[in-house]
Amino acid sequence: MLFRVSIITIVLSLSACSSWVYRVDIPQGNYLEQKSIDKIQVGMTKEQVKFILGTPVLIDAFDNDTWNYIYRFKSGRDEKLNTQKNFAIKFEEGLLISASGDFELSENFNVPFNAPVEKTEEISAVKPKSQNNKTTK
Repeated sequence: MLFRVSIITIVLSLSACSSWVYRVDIPQGNYLEQKSIDKIQVGMTKEQVKFILGTPVLIDAFDNDTWNYIYRFKSGRDEKLNTQKNFAIKFEEGLLISASGDFELSENFNVPFNAPVEKTEEISAVKPKSQNNKTTK
């Protein structure tokens, strides 16, 4: 009888120490960084976006032109560390038209990807005088 009581006491005391049990952190989905989001621009193709951000976790079954990047982190230590980030991208005719979610878009996002660069100053091709007066021997 004493043996049974001691085993029950040990089991109950160990269950009180459940906070000592190691729990694993569980990351799921696409981990995106702000520097990757800053690289995308309107007018990019699906392949270009996939190269920068990776394959999306969810592509809408009814609208093939909407991609959702979802990241969820469940901490094994503390519930305060749990996070979830969402980022949605929309395409039209194979080109990126909009993006929204938990990340800020860069200033260059609305500049079309293949837009020509405007010249603010003309670069003259005049060589310095020291190079124009070469002497040959």
